[in-house]
This record gives sequence, structure tokens and C-alpha cells, in this order.
Amino acid sequence: MCDQDHFDDDVAEFEKRGLVTRRQFGVLVGAGVCMALPKVANAVAVTETEVTIKTPDGDCDAYFVHPASGAAPGVIYWPDIFGLRPASRQMGKRLAESGYSVLVVNPFYRQKKAPTAEKGGATPIPELMPLAQALNETTHMTDAKAFVAWLDSQPQVAKNKKIGAQGYCMGGPMAIRTALAAPDRVGAVATFHGARLVADGPNSPHLQAAATKAQYLIAIAQNDDERAPNDKTTIKDTLAKANVPAEVEVYKGAHGWCPPDTLVYNQPEADRAWTRLLALYGKALA
Repeated sequence: MCDQDHFDDDVAEFEKRGLVTRRQFGVLVGAGVCMALPKVANAVAVTETEVTIKTPDGDCDAYFVHPASGAAPGVIYWPDIFGLRPASRQMGKRLAESGYSVLVVNPFYRQKKAPTAEKGGATPIPELMPLAQALNETTHMTDAKAFVAWLDSQPQVAKNKKIGAQGYCMGGPMAIRTALAAPDRVGAVATFHGARLVADGPNSPHLQAAATKAQYLIAIAQNDDERAPNDKTTIKDTLAKANVPAEVEVYKGAHGWCPPDTLVYNQPEADRAWTRLLALYGKALA
């Protein structure tokens, strides 16, 4: 999970790169400014809507974006601790322009409607920890079942194609548990700087991934790998033993490098991860 150590490391890394100071970045993100994502080649026209999804615990607010015509493979986007915000909407729209029907959820709907992080990716992690700590394996699973069922009820989602799930930081375990909750529907899972994918006990996300039918992309941040250098091997070996297809790779970005509003957004590495995501979906959701 995201923590204060990660936040401080991210700030130091961003300032070391000389892109902008903490204060400057906070002003930009506080004003709703995100780094511009590269344009999608041959982008399709899309339709965007704000939706509400009923779950066993209440009403989840979410953003649904899909190709303007036809039905496309569904994808559930689990955000990082900064939640549903302009940056995650931007990323969801980019994926929809690539031919997918994308549901970007607010994982903290039980406590607060989006936006849950006032300054987006520049919000201090300690302010958000109570929201994250209120979630657990049970909420991950019940939410995942509700979100998959909701996607399957939409005419814009292709029922003859598998669903994808992708998660960032704390969303990594949520994406894996989506495949565990709906094994016959979820065909691909991607985690980017996923938090605590290897843990003690039988409910460790990496062990749960081995019990699913999905194909995997596990993108690990360089500084996360430095903290836990054995995790990548543990994940690779566990999934290989279970005959679960997986691409496990350490990226040169720091934890949080993918969303365009984080303090360590690294466009070259984010684009490389995005290319691998599209490759996974193109294969597993075809």
C-alpha cells in the first residue's frame, strides 16, 4: 500500500529530476492540471458518462467511457490511493479510444464520493490512509463481483469477449481479486507498481493470482524492487508453477510512475507499460 515513505521518496525523485518543485507541482495538480498523455493512434470516438453502481455496501460512483458505437471488451480500472480523479479519467478515456469499454471506479465510495484526494496525485498520503485502511479482501471481492456484473449488463460491453482488470498501487491486489471473484469472465489482469502483491498467508495476491484463469502483466517499480528484491522471482515462479501466463518486469520508474498527475510520472516508462497493457489485452481479450 502507499505510505508516507513512498510519498517522501516520490517527492525527492521528482525534484531530483528537475521537472518541478513540490510546491509548483501541488499548485498545478490542485488546479486540476495533469501532464498530457500521448495521443492514441487511430483513436476511435468515445462516449463518456458518470454512473452509479449498486453494490452490497451502497452506491459506487464511477466513470464509464466506451467507443461511441458497437460493443467492446470491458475493463475495470482500479485507481491508486488518490482515487477517481481527472488523471484516472484521462487514462480510462485513452484506453477507450483504443477500443475498450472502461469502468473507472471510486474504491472509497463507502466513505466519500469522488474526488477523494483534493490535490490529486499531490495529496499527502497520510490524509488518505484512513480511506485505504477501511478496505480489505472482502470489500475487494464483493466490489469486483458487482462491477463485473454491471459491465455485463451494459450493451456497450462485448459479452463474447473476456473482461480485463488493471490496478495501480493499492489497486493491484484489487485487480487480481477481480479475476478471483469472476474467474470465467476476467481474462487479463495488469498491475502497475502494485502494492504488497507478495504477503504472508494463503490470501497473498500472488497466490490468489495462481488460482485464476487470467493472463498477467506485473509491472514493478524500480524502488519497490529495491525494497523487496525477491518478490519478482516469487511471483514469476509461483505463476509459472501454476501454468498461469505472466509477464513480470521491473521498470525504471519510481513507485507511482504511471498516472500523469503523480510526483514521479515518467512518460517514457509509462508509455512502455501502456504498450505492454495493450499487447496483453489484444491477446487475452480478443
